Amino acid sequence: MSPALLEVEAVTRIFARGLFSRRRFAAVDGVSFHLDAGRPEVFTIVGESGSGKTTLARMILGLVSPSAGAIRFQGADVATMHGRRARLDLMRRMQPVFQNPFEAFNPLKRVDRYLFATARHMVGLGNDAAIRAVDEALQSVGLSLAEVRGRFPHELSGGQLQRVAIARALIPKPALLVADEPVSMIDASLRASIVNLLRELRDRNGLTIIYITHDLATAYYISDHLLIMRRGQPVESGAARAVLDRPQHPYSQLLKASVLPPDVPTEPGARLKPEPTIQHGASSHA
Repeated sequence: MSPALLEVEAVTRIFARGLFSRRRFAAVDGVSFHLDAGRPEVFTIVGESGSGKTTLARMILGLVSPSAGAIRFQGADVATMHGRRARLDLMRRMQPVFQNPFEAFNPLKRVDRYLFATARHMVGLGNDAAIRAVDEALQSVGLSLAEVRGRFPHELSGGQLQRVAIARALIPKPALLVADEPVSMIDASLRASIVNLLRELRDRNGLTIIYITHDLATAYYISDHLLIMRRGQPVESGAARAVLDRPQHPYSQLLKASVLPPDVPTEPGARLKPEPTIQHGASSHA
């Protein structure tokens, strides 16, 4: 029997409230879930600011160690994967997409340098193979190497730059993508294109995605399964539509009543429609 893709077991993370304070608080408190290998899905972690969802994501990525509990990725304990070789191996198989694409790229460096660095140094490809891999990854997110080559981050829109960030994450052909609020810093008219893209990557590439958001509307649309968090603790979890159509926990019910709009598509295969673009005189290409 092959191991699960990801196992999160009773994970807790304790932080001090101040540099010299003895007071402690649990940013994440007893969270458990697992993702099956060979069953691509979008697993969404939903919560307000301060709910612990980003801390949980950082523990999954191995950037923060749990205070208690365990996280195993493809059978290996993430917290024990230290050293350059182990970290590189983990990064090949599990890639992040962060909230703000403009912070993910140095404004003084051309964006294609990041793509080629990933292809050459992380994957170990030669020049010709790296060019093919970079262009293939860009094509999979609706761009091309010809479009982005030689361009600086400020020459791309937020939607384009987030697509480049996703393309970079796809170059090593990971088994898991961890996307932390990937549309919250993008213009509202472009968010739907990124959400639709992530769902397409699940279907086309067989990619499992952990999608972290405070936005219940996109969670309802994109998710196969989800976990709702509040103040570090798991509140409710299960199949996304079942949880959000018939929430059982009072907090889940409150979230649905206050956040979920009536116009989120419910038909299988339906695409999220972009919001109307407000013209400000600047380019807004997705």
